[in-house]
Amino acid sequence: MYQENIVLCGASSYEEKYYFNEDFSALPSSIKEELKILCVLFVSEIGGVLTLEFEEDGTLCFQVASQENDYFFDDIGSGLKIKEIQKDKKELLTSLELFYKIFFLNEEIEHA
Repeated sequence: MYQENIVLCGASSYEEKYYFNEDFSALPSSIKEELKILCVLFVSEIGGVLTLEFEEDGTLCFQVASQENDYFFDDIGSGLKIKEIQKDKKELLTSLELFYKIFFLNEEIEHA
């Protein structure tokens, strides 16, 4: 089992780059593309660095960081944007957590 949070993907407004963890290459290309758009739009609007990470229990978290001297980074907007994404993309985020729990944590999921 992993000891630290596992990064799914992320983007940086400083380096203007997007990162996708190839451990998750089994995800459908449409999901990968949606994650890329989500991350890149976030950092282009808010600034800083955004990573989507799985915690040890399989919870998907948004981690945001900024450089100390980045006066253009929107700290308040960051929290609001994350809440908006969590609401608008709830199905996607829940599905990613389920995928992680089944394929990485080997959890048995009971059908309703």
